[in-house]
Amino acid sequence: MFWVFLVLYALAMAVFVVGWFGLFGFSHDPLAGVFLIPLGLPWNFAGDLFPLAMQPYVSLAAPLITLEILRRLSKPKRRKAQTEHGGV
Repeated sequence: MFWVFLVLYALAMAVFVVGWFGLFGFSHDPLAGVFLIPLGLPWNFAGDLFPLAMQPYVSLAAPLITLEILRRLSKPKRRKAQTEHGGV
């Protein structure tokens, strides 16, 4: 699940950057970040706490929180070797 989310986030981020900054001959599109909204939920709601100029960057970074949660959940659990130290 982690890798699927990572690919979707990379694609959505690429669409956002190209549309927002008008790269490769595309016109500036304020709706370029529409694909980032579902990927960043529920963390996108924290964007209201930031100034209006920072909200596009918060929307860009919000899916990173979910990505980190997925990374930690998908990491295999390692068992520590249990040794006996004098009956401890």
